[in-house]
Parts: sequence; C-alpha cells; structure tokens
Amino acid sequence: MSKFPIDLSKYTPIPLDYNNAQLPEDHKKTLLANIKLARDAIVLFTASGAARGVSGHTGGPYDTAPELMILHSLFKKHPDKFVPIAFDEAGHRVASQYLLSAIDGYIPAEQLLHYREAHSKLPGHPELGLTPGVKFSSGRLGHTWPMVNGVAMANPDKVVFCLGSDGSQQEGDDAEAARLAVAQNLNVKLFIDDNDVTIAGHPSKYLPGYNVGKTLEGHGLTIFRTEGENIDSLWAAISASILHKGPAAVIVKRVMAPGIKAIEGSPHGHDVIPVKAAIEYLEGHGITEGVSILQNIKATSIPYIFLGSSKEKEANRVQFGEAVSNFLDKIPKEEAAKKVMVIDSDLEGSTGLKVIHQRHPHVFVSSGIMERGNFSAAAGFGFEADKFGVFSTFSAFLEMIISELTMARLNNCNVLSHFSHSGVDEIADNTCHFGVNSFFADNGLSDLHSWLYFPADAAQMTAVVDKVFFQKGVRFIFSTRSKLPWILKADGSKFFGGDYTFEPGKDDVILEGKDGYVVTFGDMLHRAYDAVLRLREKGLDVGLVNKSTINVVDEAVIKKIGATKFVLVAESWNQKTGLGSKFGTWLLERGLTPKYGYMGTTKEGCGGLGEQIYHQGLDPESIMAKIATLAQ
Repeated sequence: MSKFPIDLSKYTPIPLDYNNAQLPEDHKKTLLANIKLARDAIVLFTASGAARGVSGHTGGPYDTAPELMILHSLFKKHPDKFVPIAFDEAGHRVASQYLLSAIDGYIPAEQLLHYREAHSKLPGHPELGLTPGVKFSSGRLGHTWPMVNGVAMANPDKVVFCLGSDGSQQEGDDAEAARLAVAQNLNVKLFIDDNDVTIAGHPSKYLPGYNVGKTLEGHGLTIFRTEGENIDSLWAAISASILHKGPAAVIVKRVMAPGIKAIEGSPHGHDVIPVKAAIEYLEGHGITEGVSILQNIKATSIPYIFLGSSKEKEANRVQFGEAVSNFLDKIPKEEAAKKVMVIDSDLEGSTGLKVIHQRHPHVFVSSGIMERGNFSAAAGFGFEADKFGVFSTFSAFLEMIISELTMARLNNCNVLSHFSHSGVDEIADNTCHFGVNSFFADNGLSDLHSWLYFPADAAQMTAVVDKVFFQKGVRFIFSTRSKLPWILKADGSKFFGGDYTFEPGKDDVILEGKDGYVVTFGDMLHRAYDAVLRLREKGLDVGLVNKSTINVVDEAVIKKIGATKFVLVAESWNQKTGLGSKFGTWLLERGLTPKYGYMGTTKEGCGGLGEQIYHQGLDPESIMAKIATLAQ
C-alpha cells in the first residue's frame, strides 16, 4: 500500500466561537490551511478512482471543504451543542466522509488511495456500518433532509446540520422537509452549495426561474447568503445561522471546483477529476509524490472469455437513445413534436437520452432532478390516446415513482420508461444505487397490464424499442450500466440480428434442453449462456431461455421447461422481489413440478465494477454450481 503523501496530522481543530461572527486572524489562517489540506487530499484520492477506472466525484467534496472543516472544528469544540454528524444529502460527496474518517483515525490515510475500489470499504456513496467512521448512509438525492428533521426532533436541545446543494434541493422530498422544519421550528441548519452545476448542465439554463434561496425562503426558512470562497463571509453566515432559533439555510455561492482550471465551473467537475488535470493540480501544489502514485495506478479487469457471446460489447443504455432516435427519424418533425415528448432528469448522458436531445430537440425537455414530477409529466403528455411520453432515470430510482406510476396507470397514460443502471454490474456507487427492485413497476391489478422488458444486447434493444415505442399504456425498458456482448448463435451470427423480430410476451429459447432449463434475462443472459454451454460440454443437457418480457408468462415455453427435471432462474435483481420469487408460483399454478431454484442479488455491495457480480455469486461458475445441485 502506497504511503499517503499528504500529512493529515497537520489538520488542526480550531476553537471556533459561534457567538463571534468575526473570525480571528489566527483562526482564519488555520482554517485556510485545513481547507487546503482537505482539498489537496480530495483531489489526490478521488483521482485515484479515475486512474483505476472506477470513476468517482471530485467537485462536490472539494467545493464544500470549507463548510466541512468548520463543522468538524465546531463538533470538537462544542460536543454538547451539536449532533456531531455532517449529514450530507449528496451521497456522491462521500469523499468528504472518508476524509473525516481518516482525520479522526478510523481508517489509515493510505486506504483513501483505494477510493471506490472493490472490497476497499470505500464505495461511491456512504454506507453506515460498512466504512469505519462513516456515520450515516446517503446517496439518493432529497432523502437526507427529511431524516435529519427526525434527528432534530429526537435531539431538541441540539443543532443539527445538513449539507445540500442546488441539485439535491430540486427533489420534492425537500419541499416537504422544509414545511415540516418550519412548522415545528426545528433547529436544522442547511448549508447549500449553490454552484449552478449538476450532471447534465446548469440549473440556471435548464430550470430558468429556479432559485434555491428564494425557494427555501418561500417555505419559511431564514436565509443567510454568502460567498463560499470568502472565509470571513462564510463564517459570519454560519455563526448567524447557529444563533438563529429555528430552521435556517446558508446559501453558499461559488463556482464548481474553484481553482481547478480544467473543471472549474463545468459539469465535468461533478464527476471525478481526470488524471491529467489532477496531476497538473498536484504539481502546482508541490505534491510530486501524489503525481507518482497516480501514474502508477493501473485499471484492472476480470479476465474471462465467455462462450456464446462476442468479445465486442455495446452499452444498451446508449443504444436505447440511438434506437429511439432512429425510430423518430421515420416520423415527420412536426408530427413527432405533437405526438412524442422525451423528458430528462439530469441524466441524459448516463441513460442514453443525450443523442435524442442532439438529433431531435423538438421532442426533448431538459428537466431537473425531479423524478416523480418528470415521470408524471411524461405520463400526462401521454394522457391523450395518440400521444406518448418518454421518461428515463436510473433503475434504483424506480422505487421513487411507484405512486405516480399507479396514477398513470389509472389514467390510461401512454408512457415509456427507460431505467438504466439496472442490476448490480459495475455499480461502483454501491448498494443505494443498485437497481434491483424493478418488479415494483408491475404493481397494477391483474385487469390492467404493464410491460417490463429487459433486452439482452444492443440488437435486441433496438428490436424492443421498434416494437413497443407506440404500444399503449405503461411500458418499461431496462438496461445496465455495463456494456454487454452480442449474444451469438452456434454459427457465430447475432442471435437477435438478421430477421429476428421481438414479440412482447414471447420468450426466446436460446438452447433446447432435456435435463433442465435456466431462465434468465438482460445482463445475466451471456453469463448463464456461458455456464450452460460449459455444462453441455460435460454431458448435462441444459436448455436456456431468455425471458426478455419479464412479467408475462409464455405458456408454451413454461410448459416446455416445466416438463424437465429442474428449472433455475438466474437474475441480478433482488432475490426477494425479482423474477425468481414469482416463477416458481407460475410453475405450480400450471401443475408443473420440476426441482426449482433461483439466484439473485442478496447482499450489500462490495464497490468496484465487475466484482459486484462475483460478490453476489452470479458469475458463470456460481451458476454452474447451482445447476449441478439441482441436477442431482
């Protein structure tokens, strides 16, 4: 393990007096030194994630280092005045929490250089109980302030702090939290990093009229406005907020990543700093050992040659946007503008909508981090029988729109939802971003059907989009963060290429089998295919079914596989709520009684990328072992 080249023991707690709005010169000097120490460390160890290929986030924790250093000193000086936790709505600012863990001695500083690496216990969002020193879990925007209200209600004699941002404050949960905090006069203090940057752009441009300070003021909070890089002004605002009786927000204006030339003021600052930019920064600050460390970190991969699929891979989440764009190309521009609306939730580059924005701006709406409202807007556009809304976000956030989905269904709305980052593969952001409860989307009554589709490769993604784009009602298409290989026939041609036509509700029998079958879908198909082919080489006649319409029983196929000795469902969704939890019932309802097993995601993530699949026991060898047990 490389030695951490920045001496964190130089951090010095300051005996800050919140009754004094003027920062003494010696305190100011020490505070500035602490901020520099924190920012240098954050640049270095978040850049290690970039060097390792596991990504990360630099700008957010770098931005809020002044607030964090002030809070840490306050907690040390006044332990009875404050709940000593720097709650943060932005889980991607987790580098702040890891830095505090190292400063407080919970983890060695050297461990920081394994940021987001698999099994390092430093995943992409903070998880209580996983990382020593981390005191809360966070990661879904808008979810922390409501909980912090409860912490304040449980500690009426203490001040509770919550860091937020102009991005996280777009979530509807925070509006509810604001009303409760004001109504109950809770002693909650928000520090809002108002840098006008989110993943997809600048809120001032895609949400004109939105002003986080005015919004909170309208809810009844007392507002203190300050410039984040003016330490005297920042301290005066923070001290005033502490002395104020009741809920208050300090609106901290600054550009994103101030002082880092390559990413300052840019949406790129939201993500991890590029290694080249980090090296430039570290050299400029005389941290040459840090440069050497970054230059010597190598990205790792899991070497495995899959049978039955190609070495080349494509991103299904990107292909969704390409397929929709190609579909729209066939429709006159004026007709498309009247008939189709595609709405983004600040994730267009991640969920494949960016290409639609570029090629078909007449149907595209750039919106904020407001999944519930944006889904309902898409559904409302599709309220008329001949109009269709399109919505997209991460699969983890499907859990946030369940009630809105029910109302869309009851209103007979036409809305196609694309949920990317499904399952666990390459989810370095870890457990809070696992997209594993997607069967929640199938929450309608039996007399009104929904459709859940999970294409297995880019060719099938195109086939699905072409078939279901103008299908009536609510439809869901899922994709992974990871790229997927092409599924191949025995002759090496693409299984879903050529004259393949997707039919909703019809399963794809990839291989016929006499002994038993594996039923799978999406990102697990190529893994199960590999396992099945290897077992067939050993003499076990196992068949394989791709259930790309996940929630519909294909009567002919289930009868076929139910007549064999065993059936195994292999999926990367939650084992408690996924296909496997239902498929056994479907077999029994039809009088089919093969030996039955199912495997899915069962435990907290390990960080990293492809390691997540192995950590959950969903790799080909684990599938083979499960099949062998059922075949006995």
